[in-house]
Amino acid sequence: MSISSPEVTRVRAAQSADWALSRGKASLTTSEVADLLGVPVSQVPQRLMVPKQRGEWIAPARGLWVPVPPEFRGWNGSPAVEFISALMAHLNVSYYVGWLAAAATYGATHQAAQVTNIATSRLVRDRTIGRADLHFHTRDNITRLPTRQLMSRSGAYLVSTPEVTALDLATDLTLAGGLDNAATVIVDLANEVGLTDETLVSLGDLYPDASIRRVGWIIEEHTDYRLDVVARRVADGSQSPARLHPRLALSGALDSRWKLRLNTGVEVE
Repeated sequence: MSISSPEVTRVRAAQSADWALSRGKASLTTSEVADLLGVPVSQVPQRLMVPKQRGEWIAPARGLWVPVPPEFRGWNGSPAVEFISALMAHLNVSYYVGWLAAAATYGATHQAAQVTNIATSRLVRDRTIGRADLHFHTRDNITRLPTRQLMSRSGAYLVSTPEVTALDLATDLTLAGGLDNAATVIVDLANEVGLTDETLVSLGDLYPDASIRRVGWIIEEHTDYRLDVVARRVADGSQSPARLHPRLALSGALDSRWKLRLNTGVEVE
């Protein structure tokens, strides 16, 4: 039933967020809010200005309004997972929550991520909504990368699978908090969730050779697991060695199994 249906009673702006939440509406467009309040579209920002200041609404993108549950209003906004799907659908962008934020959903981080890094199919501007600091990163072939659907109280959202998460961390060490932290999280993913040889190999063509080599070396060096299928894929690939740390010189001992120059040490917590 449409918000503009005559069976729906108009509500005051002060009660609008609670009205939306009580009816399971995770987000509303500006035109839907206008229908709800019985005002022109141009008046919606003014009508919701005070409720927004009270933390009852957030506007993560132009034309999109998200009601905030009472327990999050002191934060001036819900956690990112509560509105990320609504935001991405509004922008018509494919996405997944990735890197450390994804690892946290698998219990594979030792500290809360300071930002939520999100892979997207096209450029999206970074934004801060209350305590949610969102950073967006354009990913090629994003629709070919597998995701998992998790549930928040407002609905489903997408996160990278453990294997994609591990490869993303190994590719983007800056987003991972450095090599040591990336290695720690990759080891946690292997121990707590499990990383499948065949899945890592199937994703290999979508990442730089160095990424899958780092993942393989980190897991075999710091866990009891062996990734023989991945190692065979590495053996059949380019013979040029990669760097364990991409920003350091191509020096140090060569790990012949992983074709990786160990140009620095790695400490795993």
